[in-house]
Amino acid sequence: MAVSLSKGQKVDLTKTNPGLTKVVVGVGWDVNKYDGGHDFDLDSSVFLLGDNGKVTSDSDFVFYNNANGGNGSVVHTGDNRTGAGDGDDEQVKVDLANVPANIQRITFTITIHDGEARNQNFGQVSNSYVRIMSEDSGEELIRYDLGEDFSIETAIVVGELYRHNAEWKFSAIGSGYQGGLAALAKDFGLQIG
Repeated sequence: MAVSLSKGQKVDLTKTNPGLTKVVVGVGWDVNKYDGGHDFDLDSSVFLLGDNGKVTSDSDFVFYNNANGGNGSVVHTGDNRTGAGDGDDEQVKVDLANVPANIQRITFTITIHDGEARNQNFGQVSNSYVRIMSEDSGEELIRYDLGEDFSIETAIVVGELYRHNAEWKFSAIGSGYQGGLAALAKDFGLQIG
């Protein structure tokens, strides 16, 4: 039975699931009625952060064009350009036991590709969620449904895995950003041209 979280809640992941080392983080969404004539492409991205809350290098930014990070411990499985269909729209596999020691937080985000240019925002998106499953059993362990109405934001930090006393926990964040991926990347210490 999955633990269902609300914004701001934190929960143990590895302590309550002894032996768990490999997880799949799935994100999903539905696009509401949209007739602006452009594709509506949402992307999940992952930032591997050190103690200071920043990436240590460009390789700590994992997305569809840089699918592996953390010495192969974090793997993005691919880009879904439409969000059509049931189930997860994009997934990231995390091997918790092999995440480099300097990585303290693994932050999961969803952004709208070219959202500002296409006049798109998360007010046009519904049923967004993030969930964590055991890679071995497929069992859903944690789920966070983002029920908030993000009317003008083009990027959302949905949640993060973080180390705490040699265990991994998950925090449901649900923070919206204007400025899309570039704004997020800047906050996390990356320069995107």
